[in-house]
Amino acid sequence: MADQPKGDSVLFEVADGVAWVTINRPEARNAINQAVSEGLSDAWDRVESDDGIAVAVLTGAGEVAFSAGADLKEMAARAERELPSHLLAGRLANGEVSKPVIAAVNGVAYAGGFNLVMQCDLCVAADHARFGILEAKVGRGSPWANQLGWLISPRAAIELLCTAEPISALRAYELGLVNRVVPAAQLRSATAELAAAISANAPLTVRAGKAMVRATAGLSPSEAAAVADGIYKPVYASNDAQEGPRAFAEKRPPRWQGR
Repeated sequence: MADQPKGDSVLFEVADGVAWVTINRPEARNAINQAVSEGLSDAWDRVESDDGIAVAVLTGAGEVAFSAGADLKEMAARAERELPSHLLAGRLANGEVSKPVIAAVNGVAYAGGFNLVMQCDLCVAADHARFGILEAKVGRGSPWANQLGWLISPRAAIELLCTAEPISALRAYELGLVNRVVPAAQLRSATAELAAAISANAPLTVRAGKAMVRATAGLSPSEAAAVADGIYKPVYASNDAQEGPRAFAEKRPPRWQGR
């Protein structure tokens, strides 16, 4: 199903319970302008509200760029002296998408594009993809990268921030930023395979797993245990928690209801 959000800067398609969200500005290396930001915000609202969607994928149009970052021409025209608010807007940036989101990185993911990768929960990268935080080269800031030290080691994060030198998909994989690196021609199929593995599982348990990892980062063991218990309590009380063991006993696939 292809039913586009506002405008055509972001494409939206649902197939087999997976929402494919595509930044559609290949002529501008999928740079993030106001229209893209609004389209993404609209897309995440739809992902969260549609019970038929189990997983979402974010990618870029073409084979050159996932997103090269903020649209510097638009920023220059506005003579902005602060972080553009639209770059951090929407459910995904605010951690309000409960369903897993996979970044399918089809090319360069620089600056604001790197930010979008970090906002996602998982990442599959084409082997020619590159990642970089380039703000130090243009005198801008990257406060959005504050979570980088949680995703990778602090020393690797400092190197990325202070050298502003891009890294390869393989290096990103070695650092733990990327889950899988695949040939470019296999990016969609490999991402779809990962999405299918997730969507086949109990949706409440999947969402709780995502929530627990994000909510317990940096907590002490006792604090993390208390938070995790609270996140999983409604999962144990759900109908799906009864359906799983019942389906196993009856030797049939479970019929998840998400409640």
